[in-house]
Amino acid sequence: METLPLTEYFVAGALGLGLAASSGFRVFVPLLAASVAHHFGWLPAAPGFAWLGTWAAMLALGAATVFEVLGYYLPVVDNLLDTLTTPAAIVAGALLMTSSLPHLDPVLRWGLGIVVGGGTAGLVQGGTALLRAGSTAATGGVANPVFATLENGLAVGGTALALLLPVVAGVAAVALVVFGLGRVRRWRQRRAARRRAAV
Repeated sequence: METLPLTEYFVAGALGLGLAASSGFRVFVPLLAASVAHHFGWLPAAPGFAWLGTWAAMLALGAATVFEVLGYYLPVVDNLLDTLTTPAAIVAGALLMTSSLPHLDPVLRWGLGIVVGGGTAGLVQGGTALLRAGSTAATGGVANPVFATLENGLAVGGTALALLLPVVAGVAAVALVVFGLGRVRRWRQRRAARRRAAV
């Protein structure tokens, strides 16, 4: 196992975190970008992730990206996709985080990938699914294409930021997670207060 300066570990972790957070908006956009980056040697792949840079992976991820991006503009399909992509986002976040840490011990690499990468992607995806469900209930789905466009932009922008300025993307991902956790805590407090008031 190669030893690197601490800053390189930090940058690799920030890259993985930024890509994982982006996969919470769209599962396949950051996976496709990572596949292209690994294929052309812009990013080193962790051991066991050489498949991610193959032509077959790029073609499959490209097709999946087009289907996912366009699918969110179709009524009913968008809510179905949220159900399907929530577990997929967790897996994608874990894979992206793990593949971004090639110089760490495999146990630590996978542990960080699953907990940090998967957790971040799952939290972001869960938040977008709740927003879409609220939009569907409030507007009958009329506003959902607006959310889809915003999420597509955040997925592409977040992925580009992670690849070009990984530390900035990592900080933005941490801020997004902190914001999301704060919103969940406030929602639970309001729900508990309503229950107490109803008793």
